[in-house]
Amino acid sequence: MYSTPTDLSIELPNGGPGPDPLRVDQVDADFVVLLFHRDFHCGNCQTQASEIADRYEEFRQHGAIVVSVLPESKQRAAEWATEYDLPFPVLADPDSTTADRFGQPVRFGVLGKLHDLIGRMPLVVIIDRRGEEPRLVYSYVGDAPGDRPTVDSLLLELERNG
Repeated sequence: MYSTPTDLSIELPNGGPGPDPLRVDQVDADFVVLLFHRDFHCGNCQTQASEIADRYEEFRQHGAIVVSVLPESKQRAAEWATEYDLPFPVLADPDSTTADRFGQPVRFGVLGKLHDLIGRMPLVVIIDRRGEEPRLVYSYVGDAPGDRPTVDSLLLELERNG
């Protein structure tokens, strides 16, 4: 079961465009769409990031920045950002500390914790930064590797919350 995090702050090394390290409370956007990915090799994660990159201007029109979070080193995050030509930050969370704090689900117990690709499930959250305190306004917790929101559904959530 998903548990809403109480601490929405993030400061992680950034291997993609934008400041390094990136702090979510300092981005120039009303909304932050966080994509918690499974692994560097995850095909579904690569597809999701590429589809969002293709339509990134639509996210910006809604006052949103997209941020990928990989359970990898900064070097691997940079390789990922370059390989898929991503126009948004790709943060390195090598120990999955931030992903765990945000409640990214892990299946298969100890084995899943040892191998992100088989254990971690996708998680997407949207943070509204417009008030005095950031608010989590949307979360999508995948229960299978391919279970993730569509680009259209994310844009609809931004429109609904805008």
